Amino acid sequence: MDTLKVQGGYPLRGELKVQGSKNTVLPMMAAAVLYKGVTVLTNVPMIRDVYCMIHILETIGVRVVFSDHCLVLDASSLQSGEIPLEDVKKMRSSIMLLGALLGRLGEAVTSYPGGCSIGKRPIDLHLEALRAMGADIQDDGICIRAGTKKLHGARISLRFPSVGATENILLAAAAADGVTVIENAAREPEITELCLFLQKMGVRITGAGTGMICVRGGSGLCDTSYQIPGDRIVAGTYLAAAAAAGGDVCLTGVYTPYMTSALQVFRDCGCDVTWGKEHVRIRSDRRILPVPMICTSPYPGFPTDMQSPLMAVLAYADGISVIEENIFEERLNCGAQLCRMGADIQITHNRARIIGQKELKGAWVEAGDLRAGAALAVAAAGACGITKIADPGHIRRGYEAIDQDLQMLGGKVWW
Repeated sequence: MDTLKVQGGYPLRGELKVQGSKNTVLPMMAAAVLYKGVTVLTNVPMIRDVYCMIHILETIGVRVVFSDHCLVLDASSLQSGEIPLEDVKKMRSSIMLLGALLGRLGEAVTSYPGGCSIGKRPIDLHLEALRAMGADIQDDGICIRAGTKKLHGARISLRFPSVGATENILLAAAAADGVTVIENAAREPEITELCLFLQKMGVRITGAGTGMICVRGGSGLCDTSYQIPGDRIVAGTYLAAAAAAGGDVCLTGVYTPYMTSALQVFRDCGCDVTWGKEHVRIRSDRRILPVPMICTSPYPGFPTDMQSPLMAVLAYADGISVIEENIFEERLNCGAQLCRMGADIQITHNRARIIGQKELKGAWVEAGDLRAGAALAVAAAGACGITKIADPGHIRRGYEAIDQDLQMLGGKVWW
């Protein structure tokens, strides 16, 4: 069985440029189908989710060239609105093609998306919004068939600031007639970046980064080139590894104003954390301090994607910490794998009580999802002995080269 192996006990030191953002590039790839022309994206991470989206786009008629982190998408020959079932099951981000294909072709066929097993993640908000914009959607619980003569603007108030629903609405609204207003929109950095990208394509948008976004659709679109920013969650993962293993690490190529909540938590853990606009340095030379309570919440709160790596860090704390998970109910499952390494983590409903240990030990563990796999690598970096992480395909969905990155910082990691 393929495993990621980590020999712990080696402090991490050095400088590393962070890869491009997974959660930023995928909706931009979907947005490219709106335009009968060429879109160029640079600093694109070479990860499984990107390759899966490429396969979907090629299947529906988009011409794709991907080389040296540069992705060229030519959607002038888009032929089909039907997304292959096998690809949909591989990653959740495929659902955002629904709004884009409705906007471009007036029809789309897909199924319920797959991805990581971290909770229910319903798509009812997506479908309700698209219906409000004039789409006729037939949903049998497995297959989703959507069609429209023409999408129109609407005022949509989201019950929850869903990132995926906000992205789908933005893509549909870009092609719709009239004005679409999204109330209680997600404010995550990836939404801001998508708005900036759509603006560069020629879409008129106001309110990016706020809870109310206004889109005036129907504008003529144009060829666009856009650089993908550094991945804030990958950066946070490597900061966590440095906190767990100790050392002195500087990360570059990541926009730190998007990371404020996570950076503050690392300071609360007793790490020396300093940063500029596009770099962050962490120094950790003593035992981690416990954090009495940290709650995940929509941006600008502490991100759910950082919850598992933080749990791995707090497993080494000198005291008791509590994490409350308010986004994805099954994301706390990582705690059971950390306990195989000697962690003391008690999970009740949506809370994890973490009794820090002076030492964790290498063990055979399983990566149940993308961020859990990364968290196990974080814990392993500070553990005694060798940890073998099974099912590392989850990690490859979002981390281009976690083994090489940690090796560059002095870690002992190999496949």
